[in-house]
Amino acid sequence: MKRIRKLPIVLSPDEVARLLSATRCLKHQAALSVAYGAGLRAAEVAALKVRDVDSERMLLRVERGKGGQYRNAMLPAGLLALLREWWKVGRQEGVMHPDGWLFPGQHYLKPLSTRQLHRVVVEAGIAAGIDKRISSHTLRHCFATHLLEDGIDVRIIQALLGHAKLDTTAYYTKVATRTMRNVTSPLDKLTMVTTEGRAAGG
Repeated sequence: MKRIRKLPIVLSPDEVARLLSATRCLKHQAALSVAYGAGLRAAEVAALKVRDVDSERMLLRVERGKGGQYRNAMLPAGLLALLREWWKVGRQEGVMHPDGWLFPGQHYLKPLSTRQLHRVVVEAGIAAGIDKRISSHTLRHCFATHLLEDGIDVRIIQALLGHAKLDTTAYYTKVATRTMRNVTSPLDKLTMVTTEGRAAGG
């Protein structure tokens, strides 16, 4: 039988801002900001190394994407500034190294695990007063949905997410509520024409 695909949980931009602000430390805020700002999967965030940040081309090199695929993800200016701030703090704490992980785990030689990243999201969600059931993958859903609502072409979003099929990306149109609100129903247009006709004939 065909598996029924559930609609993803998506936060509003305000809820994402509250979630990021509710993190306990700069490392966690930076990690979640990468997931949302670049649309990366939890495993991709965890696998990032310091050298994967390309500030000249404003890209993040994703070497361990789904299916072992390599791709470039976007690096917004605000995210770069946050990562530079985390680099300085991490260097002071002795956990950041030029050839090391961008987000070290409990030991600097090991990366932050996807389980730890999930726990960070859940704890930040509770602290931010968000009552939706969220996970680390929720931020990737938010990235795609918010871009779609801002009018970005779905094929561009497909490339940014690293989706092999357009159908996978197009699924976000089902949760892009702001896009739906901006569409005028044919009933509304019909009502406007009817109202104008009555006013002219009255």
